[in-house]
Amino acid sequence: MNLLPRPRHFELGDSLVANDIVSETIDASLPAEGYELRIGTDGVEVLGADDAGLFYARCTLEQLARLHDGRVPVGTIHDHPDLPVRGVMLDISRDKVPTMETISALVDRLASWKINQVQLYSEHTFAYENHPEAHGNASPFTADEIRALDAFCRDRHVELVPNQNCLGHMNRWVQHDRYRSLALRPDGFVDQWGIVRKAMTLDPSNPGSLALIRELLAELLPLFTSRRVHVGLDEAWELPPERLPEFLDWIATLRSLPELEGREMLIWGDMLAHDDALLGLLPAGVTVCEWGYDEWHPYDERGRALAKAGVPFWVAPGTSSWLSILGRFTNAVDTCRNAARAALDHGATGYLNTDWGDQGHLQQLPISDPGFSYGAAVSWCLDANADIDLTAALSAHAYDDPTGELAAALVLLGDAHLDVTPQFPNMSTIVLHLYFPQLTIGRGLTRGLTPEELAGLAQRLADARASVDRAAPRCADAALLVAELHWSIDIVELLTRDALARLDGDGTIESVPEATRLAFARELEELTDRYRQRWLARNRPGGLDDSVAWLENLHAAYTTGRPDPTWGGWRVSAPS
Repeated sequence: MNLLPRPRHFELGDSLVANDIVSETIDASLPAEGYELRIGTDGVEVLGADDAGLFYARCTLEQLARLHDGRVPVGTIHDHPDLPVRGVMLDISRDKVPTMETISALVDRLASWKINQVQLYSEHTFAYENHPEAHGNASPFTADEIRALDAFCRDRHVELVPNQNCLGHMNRWVQHDRYRSLALRPDGFVDQWGIVRKAMTLDPSNPGSLALIRELLAELLPLFTSRRVHVGLDEAWELPPERLPEFLDWIATLRSLPELEGREMLIWGDMLAHDDALLGLLPAGVTVCEWGYDEWHPYDERGRALAKAGVPFWVAPGTSSWLSILGRFTNAVDTCRNAARAALDHGATGYLNTDWGDQGHLQQLPISDPGFSYGAAVSWCLDANADIDLTAALSAHAYDDPTGELAAALVLLGDAHLDVTPQFPNMSTIVLHLYFPQLTIGRGLTRGLTPEELAGLAQRLADARASVDRAAPRCADAALLVAELHWSIDIVELLTRDALARLDGDGTIESVPEATRLAFARELEELTDRYRQRWLARNRPGGLDDSVAWLENLHAAYTTGRPDPTWGGWRVSAPS
């Protein structure tokens, strides 16, 4: 049954009838958001536990009709979700802020896959009235746009949840003189991996930090009808262990704010993960979002600890698209499935599938589609969807591609990173030298990379390109999808030749012959022009220059042969 998600129980025959709904009835005896379809020769009877259930029944009928040229098979479907919250979180702060058209189209699609919550992760991309410094160049969402999007979501039984980081990841604020004094480490710091970072975290002991956060929340939250708010609090790396009690006090302080009265407060779980005893110190009304983006993340262990402590929690896997260009398909599937299993085994009430944009948000939107679709499927019903055929499902219910080639190319590209020996968590090593041209290929994080592996990668890219060229998508953005995948293949193909050229030398960009480097630079110029075009087709102009800076830094390394040794905070080449 090629539905997305597949229903938990169905009995459908070969006879087809017109997709005519003859009755819709609320049946409160059904599980929340559940529905029944009774398809007979005299029409379709729809029963729903509530309005959402009726909506999901109609979504299933639309998918059935799409598969059968407008008709639907005779039979019955009984369906309801595993989890009450099935969400998607979109990073709109690093650096892409989608247009209203883009976000609306995505919400429409996610709702048809029975996703019922969307969060827009924001650091500085809401147009706070009194803080133009923070959002001035970001093309931020305005109050009117949030209200309109909230209503658009409600019409599709999607809850739009505010998500404003309120401690860490405030670098877009504290870089400005007005807020610099609020930073815990105004002059920056070196993180646990040796990367030099600018100031990121507010000082929780500074009264000005709380005053700022209260002002932001007071302006933002009334725009949403949701009674939830995600306040972030992840990766407050500057906070030393001896000041961890202040972190717990900050949670309690936020929880007691009048601005949050009557709202469920969501926080990320990483700062609490090293000591289960901390979970018992959380105030009531706080839900922990346990995140992990690799298949080995201990979702079962963390879920057990949270359940034992009596802490409400959600699982938060991801699409594995960021820092990859092409995605990490199998990793996304395995991580999303593991998260769903832990959620069911340990009583989580929500599933928040995250889509991040670290280091310029260079991945194109369709790269996230496999992760979006699989997360939607397993958060609805894990047992029915663990082995869902995503190529078939995306071809039918995202791209309207009878060839199946576009989705097949996405899956093929999504495992390209596995063609090489060196692997690193939460990113793809085949594109590491795009982000950090100063690193040495064949040493450090790329130790073990060989010309033979790169030749295999090049063949995979060629196969994927041929698959894209055979595709025949009929969706509204078909031409753009093809162009986005061509760009993704082209940039990684360039990086593959770059890596081969470096391995012919001593692994550094300096060892690549000048003529080869300059040819790479010319090719990258054309790719950068195309990147700008692709960006503006779906996103606002704010953030584009910051994103392109990653490509321009690589271009400078090609033209000069002298990469910036401090770019991205990575001060020296990876150790041998």
